[in-house]
Amino acid sequence: MSDESLLERLGKLGLPSEPGVYFHHDKNGKIIYIGKAANLKNRVSSYYRNSKTRDAKTRALVADIANTTWRTTESELDALFLESELVKRYHPKYNILLQDDKSAIYVRVGAEAVPYIALVHIPLDDGAKYFGPYYAKLPIKKALKALRRVFPFYDRPYDGKRNLYSQLKLTPALELARDTAEYKERLKLYKVNLRTLQKVLAGKREDVEKVLRHEMAEASEAQNFERAAQLRNQIYGLGALTQKMIFAGDEFVELSADPALLELARVLQMEPPRRIEGYDISHQQGTNVVGSCVVFKNGVASRADYRMFKLHNQKNDDFANMREVITRRLKHLEDWGKPDLVIIDGGIGQLTAVEDLLMAAGIRVAGWNKSSRELIVANEQGFHRTAKLAESSHAYKLIVRIDDEAHRFAVNYHTKLKRKSMLK
Repeated sequence: MSDESLLERLGKLGLPSEPGVYFHHDKNGKIIYIGKAANLKNRVSSYYRNSKTRDAKTRALVADIANTTWRTTESELDALFLESELVKRYHPKYNILLQDDKSAIYVRVGAEAVPYIALVHIPLDDGAKYFGPYYAKLPIKKALKALRRVFPFYDRPYDGKRNLYSQLKLTPALELARDTAEYKERLKLYKVNLRTLQKVLAGKREDVEKVLRHEMAEASEAQNFERAAQLRNQIYGLGALTQKMIFAGDEFVELSADPALLELARVLQMEPPRRIEGYDISHQQGTNVVGSCVVFKNGVASRADYRMFKLHNQKNDDFANMREVITRRLKHLEDWGKPDLVIIDGGIGQLTAVEDLLMAAGIRVAGWNKSSRELIVANEQGFHRTAKLAESSHAYKLIVRIDDEAHRFAVNYHTKLKRKSMLK
């Protein structure tokens, strides 16, 4: 199809002049590129204009486009985080071809004596915290600029020298109180603020606001009015930010717009699952045994709801370990929320170890067999059926994303405990 006819058809479909994420599909309906836009109409239309200025890779992409779909979001920043999540799920080939190794951006929160925040391309095993990857630098810089007004931080290694950012109250201004008791107090408060900022980046915004309000009340009661005023300003600043950006990634996705959820609902013969939880176990021959729970709301990772479990019974028995994790999880249905679907990493053994617990709680459960690409589905009669998913299907890519995330989360926690035990 020519550029002109595609553009004409998109015009008839009514591309909105709103921020969002767009999906280019090939003739087989496969997603080949995902992008975000401040204005969907202008951005998508730009692919079919100025063809002479395109590079070879972009020309190849445009030649492969047979259809374009989209989702609107509340803001460009929302689109940024949704784009990041969906690229990780679908791995579209042109997102790889059109981006070099330095394209992905991570937010690094350092672990130095005086930590600083930076944007990096490659996360290292250096004790720092990394958030991402994201695929556009400018919007991330805008987000951090806004957050810096609420939670002042250093954006480069601390050198003890005065600078303009200190005067503008965009850093904790440690250099204005060097080698004094006030310096130690400012450094302590800075680290507290950094932990709070990380929770915001991880999507725990509501939890952060509750804690800040509680701390403000305590400071006021203790007549520490300066601290109470600081906390009040952070609460107001955070409230203003939430009108512009959403970090958790799960608040702006329409359930009915996600083909993976609709497809999964057909396979499992259930309503589209709003909350899916994935579980995995990690250990080394029965030592430092941990379990992970990752949560996807409306098809998108909700990192604020992730949970880690250090097993009470440290043993090399994945069936018993999974049963302990699920038993402990089910004690928190009211405060953590109830899942519509649980995906267990493993085959029939792991599934049968926990299916009675989950069914008794009214929760659907399936095991994920990586090697055969099959879901093992349990029912109330104790029978099982398998549902093989095509690698090209939306449901397959969502399940793989959930399983990979559960595995990553479990391994990271196991590695952390292992290092601690080695230092004892």
